Amino acid sequence: MNGTTDAVESTPVEDTAPTDATRTEEPRRKGSSKSRLEEEGDIAADYLEELLDIADLDGDIDIDIENGRASVAIVADEAGTPALERLVGADGEVLEALQELTRLAVQAQTGDRTRLMLDVAGHRSTKRSSLVRLANEVVARVKSSGSAERLDPMPAFERKVVHDAVAAAGLVSESEGEEPRRRVVVLPTAVEAGDGPQATDD
Repeated sequence: MNGTTDAVESTPVEDTAPTDATRTEEPRRKGSSKSRLEEEGDIAADYLEELLDIADLDGDIDIDIENGRASVAIVADEAGTPALERLVGADGEVLEALQELTRLAVQAQTGDRTRLMLDVAGHRSTKRSSLVRLANEVVARVKSSGSAERLDPMPAFERKVVHDAVAAAGLVSESEGEEPRRRVVVLPTAVEAGDGPQATDD
């Protein structure tokens, strides 16, 4: 999965006076980037609250803005975490699918693609910490050996975390292959001033 959804096709708009619904939508499109991201988070939260009700699961919704994208997390107390983990699934597969559904729900209301990130029961935050440790270990080996190292295939979110950690450690990384076998390659090349942007994947 590449962490993005296909753009919704636009349909011809008839040459008529704007409706009340159209007027309502206009301020939303012209809002600031922060306002737009906050709106995405609110829409996602409403969608996820309905899903939790349907699934008869308890959880609180946290909304934030991180790295230029809306971030929504479903959290529970320690006793409720095992139940929420059903929304994570093996290796985060259910979470990835739920994130795509949530993005589609947001896109359906805003008309724009979204890069919203979803976490459930702290799965992504825990995974992020382990990926940073992995990236640092790989960077140390690559610096020592002078040879590139290829990591196992991983989803777009995980590749992004690794790319950022590698860049912070002073090396360059890139992605290769096709989904779902796309992987990060860490190169024995130091980041130089004026170099192009680091690989961000998605």
